[in-house]
Amino acid sequence: MTTEVRVRYAPSPTGHLHIGNARTALFNYLFARNLGGKFIIRIEDTDVKRNVAGGEENQLTYLKWLGINWDESIDVGGGYGPYRQTERLDLYREYWQELLDKGLAYRCYCTEEELEQEREEQQARGETPRYSGRHRNLTAEQQAAFEAEGRVASIRFRVPEGRSYTFDDMVKGAITFDTAEMGDFVIVKKDGIPTYNFAVVLDDHLMKISHVLRGEDHISNTPRQLMIYEAFGWEPPVFAHMTLIVNESRKKLSKRDESIIQFIEQYDDLGYLPEAMFNFIALLGWSPEGEQEMFTREELVNAFDADRLSKSPAVFDTQKLSWMNNEYIKKADLERIVDLCLPHLKKAGCIPDALDGEGREWVTALVALHQDKLRCASDIVPVTELFFREEVADEEEATAVLAEEQVPAVLSAFLGLLESDAAEFSADGIKDMIKTVQKDTGHKGKALFMPIRAAITGQTHGPDLNQSIVLLGKPKVLARLKERLG
Repeated sequence: MTTEVRVRYAPSPTGHLHIGNARTALFNYLFARNLGGKFIIRIEDTDVKRNVAGGEENQLTYLKWLGINWDESIDVGGGYGPYRQTERLDLYREYWQELLDKGLAYRCYCTEEELEQEREEQQARGETPRYSGRHRNLTAEQQAAFEAEGRVASIRFRVPEGRSYTFDDMVKGAITFDTAEMGDFVIVKKDGIPTYNFAVVLDDHLMKISHVLRGEDHISNTPRQLMIYEAFGWEPPVFAHMTLIVNESRKKLSKRDESIIQFIEQYDDLGYLPEAMFNFIALLGWSPEGEQEMFTREELVNAFDADRLSKSPAVFDTQKLSWMNNEYIKKADLERIVDLCLPHLKKAGCIPDALDGEGREWVTALVALHQDKLRCASDIVPVTELFFREEVADEEEATAVLAEEQVPAVLSAFLGLLESDAAEFSADGIKDMIKTVQKDTGHKGKALFMPIRAAITGQTHGPDLNQSIVLLGKPKVLARLKERLG
């Protein structure tokens, strides 16, 4: 095995970048960067029927969005290409022929119907279904007869009998498999396309991959891969199988689970910050020393230690993600958050598609007023809806406040000052007018502020009252106060 640390993320272009795959890529990236190694992206596209248009581009686009970069791949090249499996078929052919020549693999002419019947019979006997080896020792004449029938062969690996395979997993410890439980497995399908377990071994060996960090759903693949390494006399890489990501009910994260948003593109669309997503995903199944939870990318690179990969399932805590993203939004540049909020306000019909300078200035002030409360940029629509509706919808607490006896006096005094232009219609001017109302009516504190807020917004809690009044605009504020006073 090479002494240089070389790891890979090898997605299939069968869909958009999923949170679980993003974690695999991120952990490989952190592992490589921490140890000064190389991070490679290889596209495993041999399952042609499942590949989707744009799947490859989506993977790379959203890895870059997260802040992950790589040293070798289809877009940057490298010395171990091609980095797309369908461009490596001639290479694979050379190696499967070597196994055939050595008798370590053989051609199997079984039809799907025959194999299905075999599985059904085994299940009926209470046995674990596996290939029986019925074509393991065909003569040349038998092979010729099958080919004369028009049958096309797959190629199966000859699983050694009476053997056990053990590997020392970086997360799970020693894991052992017995070959008695396995049937000879297909390494090349009838269409001449190698299967995952065969191609991945060749790619990892030829690309000098030193460590394989992947999900624990791949553990069952590992013994088959170890057999292929052994057949060629190659040293396998070091394996680390990361625990599952589960939802808050401790159930395996399924793509059908609608309680959790699962694709990175969706988080981008909702206005999550990539650095927050990077930070959150890094803590899904890995923990640093100490209690710190907020990290820059550089801090995570420096802190990452594979020995601290969790042995327990990682819980996808949606509330923690919302909290973390809010923390990043609060610290972010205002103009950046405005740019993230604008598409959501436009989509909701709150603002026109084309904004002039004054319109942009108003939206900037609106976002600044609510930035600290945003869990993601799309929250800007529900949290600011009172600024865009004509009618005031009173909350229950607001209705109770407006029924207090001092309310008419407070609202009348405030309305009079607004109509008389007692002060500039600005946050400071509104503040001065409210102070004047306090002097004129003798009401202060909640008895003063609550009626004004409730009358104008229908709420008893919210962002800065003075700035809110300015953003609502003088005509709307005057109309609402007059309506309250009848």
